[in-house]
Amino acid sequence: MTVRIESADGVALVTLDRPERHNAIDLATAAELAGIWRELRFDDTVRAAVLTGAGGRAFCTGIDRSVEVPQPSSPYSVDDPLLHIGPKANDLWKPVIAAVEGMACGGAFYLLGEAEFLIAAEDATFFDPHTTYGMVSAYEAVFMAQRMPYGEAARLALMGTAERLGASRAYEIGLVSELTAPGAAAEVALRRAAVLADRPTGAVQGTVRALWAAKEAARSQALAHAPQLIALGNLPPDRQAGLFADRKREAGRPGDQDVGQDGNQASGRSGPPLIR
Repeated sequence: MTVRIESADGVALVTLDRPERHNAIDLATAAELAGIWRELRFDDTVRAAVLTGAGGRAFCTGIDRSVEVPQPSSPYSVDDPLLHIGPKANDLWKPVIAAVEGMACGGAFYLLGEAEFLIAAEDATFFDPHTTYGMVSAYEAVFMAQRMPYGEAARLALMGTAERLGASRAYEIGLVSELTAPGAAAEVALRRAAVLADRPTGAVQGTVRALWAAKEAARSQALAHAPQLIALGNLPPDRQAGLFADRKREAGRPGDQDVGQDGNQASGRSGPPLIR
């Protein structure tokens, strides 16, 4: 199992448990997440959930680059295993709080985009490596554009691995609702979730659904463009792999470390990332 779930007092703690891969998501993890969210719909003892990552170094670093997902030849369709990892994608309307420690990047935004709010440790960082490796940030950019001011979302998506959004800046722009000491994000999130679990669950779920409805139409229309944008804008897989390998070969310069989508070290800039 690559996802752990523990429940107590009306709250489920869902933990991505691949710390050796910085909680990157492979196909098994994607299936487990989808299964957990769907099961929670039927578990009336659980009225709220907290989602976090094991190990403290990363919340999640997106899809594991070792995963191979065959793609149709048509530019009008893309098979994306991350489309079904979030609670809303699985018709769960119980509130979910994301507790972020360490890095959250790339495909992690599918999960953050479907949480009610984010609680982050003061040393957490957010970034999107797609453009660095010749890939379109489509789904990720849409999710973040709905949670951040447009200019901030654009900077995060376009700057690639050169940009790091620090927790304090994320709090200032509203992406993060509360900061904690390092190592305390899950504990604080569990306390907030306990408050939600204590409220009448029908009222809470109805409010979650109403909040989601406020942005659902625009989000759905934006996401509908994503398959074509990815198919037309992505470099071929071998060229993506070459860019990723080049950055790994150049690793080792002081202050010049990045983390790719699978959580492995890569580099290639002339200086450290821009941290705000």
